Amino acid sequence: MIEIHAVTIDAADPYEIASWWSKATGLPLGEGDVPGDDEVMLRTEHDPFLLFIRVPEGKTVKNRIHLDVNGTEGRTRDQEVERLLGLGATVFDDRRTPDGTGWVTMLDPEGNEFCVCRSQAEREGQSG
Repeated sequence: MIEIHAVTIDAADPYEIASWWSKATGLPLGEGDVPGDDEVMLRTEHDPFLLFIRVPEGKTVKNRIHLDVNGTEGRTRDQEVERLLGLGATVFDDRRTPDGTGWVTMLDPEGNEFCVCRSQAEREGQSG
């Protein structure tokens, strides 16, 4: 068996994109991480943590792996999409359906895909 220690995301500017994800998730940057670092992490309570590393090439194709996220603190999927748009994300593919199911594929400021899914309460039919 193995344990997943980190999810690593290639980045042009690790500190900048990690700071964006920190605002999006509320996770703190790693202790001592500063602008210009080649590796910057977002600390989670338990592994895996998110690690952003500098790479010389830009993103050119769809990610082969991505994060699925959902709102917390009572926010619905749609409220979370609006909040993330306000932080600088963009909508890539809107897969919401008339019955309220579905998700929204978004891009972070460096163009990495992630999906915003319904919250647990929405999936259980308690809101939204």
